[in-house]
Amino acid sequence: MSNKSSLIPVLLKLALAAALIVAVIVGFNAYSRPTAKVEAVISGEANDAKSGSVNVQAKYSMQIKTQVPGRVLEKDFKLDAGNHVKKDDVLAYLDATDIELRIEQAQNEFDSAKRRIEVGSNLKFQLEDAQSAFANVEHSFKQGLVSDSEYQSARRKVEGLKQQLLVENVINEENLKTDETTLKTLQHEKEKMTIRSPLDGEVSAVFAHPGDLVDPGAAIVTLITTDRVVEAKISEEDFANIKVGQIVSATFLPYGAWIYNGTVKKILPTADPVTQRHLVDLDITDIDPAKLVPGITGEVTIVVGARHANAIIPRRAIVNENVYVVTDGVVHLRPIKKGYVWLTGAEVLEGLAPGEQVIVEDIESFHDGDRVRIQELPSDAGSAKK
Repeated sequence: MSNKSSLIPVLLKLALAAALIVAVIVGFNAYSRPTAKVEAVISGEANDAKSGSVNVQAKYSMQIKTQVPGRVLEKDFKLDAGNHVKKDDVLAYLDATDIELRIEQAQNEFDSAKRRIEVGSNLKFQLEDAQSAFANVEHSFKQGLVSDSEYQSARRKVEGLKQQLLVENVINEENLKTDETTLKTLQHEKEKMTIRSPLDGEVSAVFAHPGDLVDPGAAIVTLITTDRVVEAKISEEDFANIKVGQIVSATFLPYGAWIYNGTVKKILPTADPVTQRHLVDLDITDIDPAKLVPGITGEVTIVVGARHANAIIPRRAIVNENVYVVTDGVVHLRPIKKGYVWLTGAEVLEGLAPGEQVIVEDIESFHDGDRVRIQELPSDAGSAKK
């Protein structure tokens, strides 16, 4: 009897040890399970959104060309790809030595012509003498003291000198105007040898450098405007319902999953000649303009309609029309039927109910039947990450 009594504590200890071992094993198995990040299926507003590609362009570019020949000087040369320039900034100078000599000569000729007019003609004094002599002849003619031929000769001399003086004045004025025009033309030619920026922009490409001898019409630099155009390309089947003012959500490849909001700004009347996709300009309102670098690409969705949905999940949870649902720590692959789809979310018409949990990250790491721990994330199916 005493032997049986002594066995009871031993058996109890063994049972407790076995229970502890089982608990440790169960706990270890649970701890060793992979963690699945899930979001709950929610109800809410589903957006009918049309997707497309997006790229950023400068509003326009301009190739700056020379109007006169010359050699590019090193003085104040500011042409380097990526440089920012302001309107009327000097981009480059051409050597103006030769034209400055011509301007100096033209200025001298203009000044001389001006002084000749100011001094007056010698004919003016000859005319005064002839008019005085004619007055005497006319007086004598009236008294019958000189013949008619002498009177007419004196009169013709006066008229001839008047005509000569008039012609000389006209020629002097024309010469002055010609010299002035020549001077202004040369000064204008010199101005062309200072190449200025016609706009606020950035240097995109440089074609001439200090020491280069350039001909008229040679390209010096290409400038692009600081204004940007965010252009979306929409497929023909999705284009019909696009309207100005509709809400858009866009992502840009350099900025990862960040989503930027805006509206449809303009619908262009033509399609891309290569892809036949229709072109739409977007107004992205909540992005730093400096981030809109020409050439970057991304994706866009344009909301053309909305309705209440019983089941909404993040778009990234969907894999080939299926989702991974976690129930009681077990992963189940489940087919679904989609409704509206937008940049961040998707409406589920069949296959899910509100409150169920779907895996949203590292989906390729899980398989049907896996046992997992879960980490529930707040639903972002209808929100934008910023």
